[in-house]
Amino acid sequence: MGGIVLARDLAAAGLSVVLFEASDRLGGEVSRHVVAGIALDAGAESFATRGGTVAGFATELGLGDDIVLPDPRGAWLHEADGESFPIPRTGLLGIPGDPSAADVRAVVGEDGVRRALADADLPAEVGTEETTLGGLVRARMGEAVVDRLVSPIVSGVHSLHPDLLAVDRVAPGLRSALQREGSLAAAVLGLRALAPAGSAVAGIRGGLARLVDPIVADLERHGVDVRLGTRVRSIDETSVETAGGEHVRARRVVLAVGDHDAVALTTRASSVPPGAITLATLVVDRPELDAAPRGTGVLVAPGSTGLRAKALTHATVKWSWLAELAGGRHVLRLSFDSPVVDRGTPDVEVRDAALADASTLLGVDLAERHLVGFGRATWDAPRRAEAAAVTEPVVEVVQAGGAVAGRGLAAIVAHSRRQAATLVAALSSPPSRD
Repeated sequence: MGGIVLARDLAAAGLSVVLFEASDRLGGEVSRHVVAGIALDAGAESFATRGGTVAGFATELGLGDDIVLPDPRGAWLHEADGESFPIPRTGLLGIPGDPSAADVRAVVGEDGVRRALADADLPAEVGTEETTLGGLVRARMGEAVVDRLVSPIVSGVHSLHPDLLAVDRVAPGLRSALQREGSLAAAVLGLRALAPAGSAVAGIRGGLARLVDPIVADLERHGVDVRLGTRVRSIDETSVETAGGEHVRARRVVLAVGDHDAVALTTRASSVPPGAITLATLVVDRPELDAAPRGTGVLVAPGSTGLRAKALTHATVKWSWLAELAGGRHVLRLSFDSPVVDRGTPDVEVRDAALADASTLLGVDLAERHLVGFGRATWDAPRRAEAAAVTEPVVEVVQAGGAVAGRGLAAIVAHSRRQAATLVAALSSPPSRD
């Protein structure tokens, strides 16, 4: 998605753009598939509202009136011991803004609350040297908050344990807010107060994949040379070589790919196949789900016995437009990490795992006889933090997309547009006489 956003802005500024895409379609993980006759998102289905970046961009694309908010009931946590709880309301990535709140106490227990409350008495500098989210929260609030709150939420959102995620990347401003406010709980409340009122996420009526079509139309209107099915073999700052042997020279090369391809094209590191995230979509006819037993979905704590899914979204509860479209049927999205479910896992095994896990997580028996449709999409998993640290680039090019911006459409769109503005300014300036 980052590549087409950046290409659109460059072309709109009057620059000549050639866009190479290895697959047969544009948009990356912002894509759709049809399950039981319903057009559904096959990847991302919502965006963070912070900064208004995606909402503003969608408005530019003519989709501003179709921005919708999710059902306010919220999601639940399924803990490793099998218990389920509503996600506490005053948190940030699971970090509680009020550790003494009843909904926090229900999840972490009395001992967990006592340890989390110690955060208020610790010197402000404790934990600020920690570089990972897990390390920071553990230093300030203890193990129970990490294991029972932060880990299931962060693993569900970012597909990595909080001990493997750079805090400044997934929670920018948190460490500085801690030093400013004096405690992690106060820092969380301060950052939440700075956020706009309303839901932290939003979607597009008809699905997030609707963003791609007007971008592609703009690429065509501005004369962008789009080459689908063209894999790039090598790059440098001003040239591209395709797998077919074509050499293309340019004033500047921009790389907008995922983590795995970015490493392969910009470093000398050996190519390690990326892990997989599998999204299984179930369309079921089961009136017992009308009561929304787990709100908009469930995030699963790592190590939960008998479960393979890391998260479930009850999409027809979360999005009212989809409930209307589904006509009484229910759409459930379950995500699985490799190697639990991998690219080679047969569809029937993925389907059966999704039905079994959905039954457990929702507390409603779901069998093959209730299934109206099944769909599957597989995406590359993000790289682990320690792997990224040892693969310094040897090819210096401008980069965009998830490999550098982080996960989430808001981060990718904002970063791509900043990169485009910087490039336009640089390429529009007269050459230096030095």
